[in-house]
Amino acid sequence: MTTQPGPDEEALFDVPRAAAPKRTAGAAPARRRPADTLPVARVVVDTPLPHLDRPFDYLVPDSMDAEAVPGCRVRIRFNNQVLDGFLVERAAESDFTGRLSYLHQVVSSEAVLTPEVHGLARAVADHYAGTLNDVLRLAIPPRHARVEKEPVGEVPPPPPPPAPGPWAEYRDGAAFLAALSSGPPPRAVWNALPGPGWADAIAVAAATTVAAGRGCVVVVPDGRDVAVVDAALRSLLGPDHHVALTADLGPAERYRRWLAVLRGRARAVVGTRAAMFAPVHDLGLVVLWDDGDDVHADPHAPYPHARTVLAMRAHRAGAGALIGGFTRTSDAARLIETGWALPLTADRELLRRRAPRIRAAGDDVELARDEAARSARLPSLALRVAREAAREGPVLVQVPRRGYLNALACASCRAPARCDTCQGPLSLRSAHAMPYCRWCGRICGEWRCPSCDHRRMRANVVGARRTAEELGRAFPSLPVRTSGREEVLTEVGPRPALVVSTPGAEPAAEGGYAAALLLDGWALLGRADLRAAEEALRRWCNAAALVRPATEGGQVVVLADPSLPVTQALIRWDPGGFAERELAERRELGFPPAVTMASITGDAARVRELVEGLDLPRQAELLGPVPVGSPGRDEATERALLRVPRGEAGSLAAALKAAAAARSARRDERLAQVRVDPLDVI
Repeated sequence: MTTQPGPDEEALFDVPRAAAPKRTAGAAPARRRPADTLPVARVVVDTPLPHLDRPFDYLVPDSMDAEAVPGCRVRIRFNNQVLDGFLVERAAESDFTGRLSYLHQVVSSEAVLTPEVHGLARAVADHYAGTLNDVLRLAIPPRHARVEKEPVGEVPPPPPPPAPGPWAEYRDGAAFLAALSSGPPPRAVWNALPGPGWADAIAVAAATTVAAGRGCVVVVPDGRDVAVVDAALRSLLGPDHHVALTADLGPAERYRRWLAVLRGRARAVVGTRAAMFAPVHDLGLVVLWDDGDDVHADPHAPYPHARTVLAMRAHRAGAGALIGGFTRTSDAARLIETGWALPLTADRELLRRRAPRIRAAGDDVELARDEAARSARLPSLALRVAREAAREGPVLVQVPRRGYLNALACASCRAPARCDTCQGPLSLRSAHAMPYCRWCGRICGEWRCPSCDHRRMRANVVGARRTAEELGRAFPSLPVRTSGREEVLTEVGPRPALVVSTPGAEPAAEGGYAAALLLDGWALLGRADLRAAEEALRRWCNAAALVRPATEGGQVVVLADPSLPVTQALIRWDPGGFAERELAERRELGFPPAVTMASITGDAARVRELVEGLDLPRQAELLGPVPVGSPGRDEATERALLRVPRGEAGSLAAALKAAAAARSARRDERLAQVRVDPLDVI
């Protein structure tokens, strides 16, 4: 039911009332009358309050009848304020029995909120226990009036269907393309072959969809991946059939390209996670690359994940879906298990020819004999492989931590080195710097171990810059380049070099890397995270995929325990089997994605009050609340976890949303953070 804001709701906006404009003596106020047809406008008001997450009815004056189209931006009066909103529907009458107010202004007659995006945003808000307005902020970019006035380009004719290209190497690749062209919408979880061909495969799938007269949305993790897929699409489609949406475009150019999609001039979109809401006409395919990357989870409320949003969008629009990567997540394995998607893989014989030779440091004979070599950060196997490969081309060195020395300990008793003031961890920025506290920034040059009174420290965690410094001394004749937070390289040449990179920042090498060293596997596997092993395998495979095939001498050395299932999955290049194993173990333990979880984080009193007021489903299980945060900090913050079977996910989200709305209606501004399907549950 749509309503008008009542007196109690208006009082929630704690702002002074606007002064009434002065009326000129003798001037009569202009009389307005509602539009003759469909005079009622239902408006989604731009307000963050959960209990106002519903449309409100306003009258459309006859002077705005032509401009007030469904989907346009409007302004309305709400509690004597002029607020923005979206007109979602025109109706003949209202259920509200009182006197309706008129629309204040039609900002633009451009219908930026399409019915498909509106329905998707409503479904996403309900799934994540959020508000429609929060989702619309993520889905629709800010308006630029000058850009809207620019002429609309002509819609180009559909291109001819492309050749299968890379899809000929996959067992069901031809059938997948045929279904995109003229069959029922295919949904696939795709394990890509190692190498650079993944972008060309995505471009062929998108071009096949566009040639069939339908639209396509491609979501990738970062701007470098956008550039690669953009180039592949341009080579197949030409410059006018698609657009690339990235954050570095600037507001005006981004809105210009977004409007090209809205107006139907561009039928395909490639971009980062915000592109998942792109208003593509007649959607035929959604593509998500590397779905395990945590950048696909939006950090703004209601914290939607691109995998969930695109799956919901494909289901609602009757479109195909392609969720791909060099690995397979347990979430993607669950999509296969439920029958929602089918696996799309290559033959094992082809995979063995395309993958590099992968060895774990622990399988070396010398390491088995020498305990000191087994505990070394760069054992002889890794050094030998690097020296041999450096004669043929660049060598990639993946280091899980950025920085220099990120964690220090007492050189005598190995106790962690902590600040005397706040007990924060100490670290070093460079070889000539003094130890400093990573929490308060205090310089700790006179540090003494409180346990044994020793003055010297040793490194516990070595970062990428320190690793590059060590390798420069070990390989004095080779140039050493770094790629990480300070500077991310896009590509390196074929000449011999050492490239030290943090995960996700690895540059592509012309002709592929001759070898790769995956250091400090313990740092990835030892994290207190449910997804630690899955994330380690994803990072390892993404780096190994940049190495030349074994038939060309490509080698990968991973420094991790070879007896672990995740290490064996890398050596065999079997991410599908590992994902199935992970899903089975999580089902036994009651962990996502086998179940649905929600977290409530915030002030301890607020979390407990919110939990006690929840009308939970019958099978819901409460875990906590427990304190969260580092020792000595955020001690008043608590988190509670709620666990329900997948079939009760909707009921859990509805209960969380109702509780948040009730607190909002009581003017409680200190709301706890609610996240459904959080990435970090441990």
